[in-house]
Amino acid sequence: MFCFIGLISATFGRELHGRISARPFVFCCRLRSRGLKLFVVTRSSILGRAILICALALLFGPDAVHADPFRVVAIGASNTSGWTVDSEHTYPHVLEQMLRTAGYDVRIMNAGRPFDTTAGMLGRLDSAIPDKTDLVILQPGGNDRRFFVSTERRANNIAEIQRHLQSRRIAVVVFDPVFPENYYSFDRIHFTPEAHARIAAQLMPKVIKQFERTRAPQKAASPRASGKH
Repeated sequence: MFCFIGLISATFGRELHGRISARPFVFCCRLRSRGLKLFVVTRSSILGRAILICALALLFGPDAVHADPFRVVAIGASNTSGWTVDSEHTYPHVLEQMLRTAGYDVRIMNAGRPFDTTAGMLGRLDSAIPDKTDLVILQPGGNDRRFFVSTERRANNIAEIQRHLQSRRIAVVVFDPVFPENYYSFDRIHFTPEAHARIAAQLMPKVIKQFERTRAPQKAASPRASGKH
């Protein structure tokens, strides 16, 4: 839905006492599958009321659905939550800022938890990942190895996390490379701020790919995108 305000001359352009007497009208239109439909025309004696009507139409019309941000949750252990670094230096925060600077309306929630394992992530998946999440970034971390979890069990947990999220129609990016030694701080466990920035840069094209894959069908379904007026 969209609205616009027109000042219509009460005398259709004739001057009255040296002035054009004009009254504000609000035209509200809805885009339908068969074209543009003018479904109401209202006259307002107060211009502010007309502006309010238009604002409400923009806020609550169908197009507002497509204005929702792309919602991402980063789930992992202490290297996701940001152990030893400030919150603004964690890779989820840096990634969000990079994407927004590039023009993508993305919101990333940090669901990292120190000392977590893949079994713990699987167990808290539904509580950590809200409904309407578009994408989950899974960084499994290294705590399974520290807590003597087998490689096979770790792989099974990651696969089960993917299956569960896909059953909820949520895309998943599993980010689990072998990180270089220079990514780690003095404790040889946690990432440096520079490593968080590099990880954000590596994740950026993966998130953009999912963004385009998710948003493209919505754009194709839009009457405006298909050229219908």
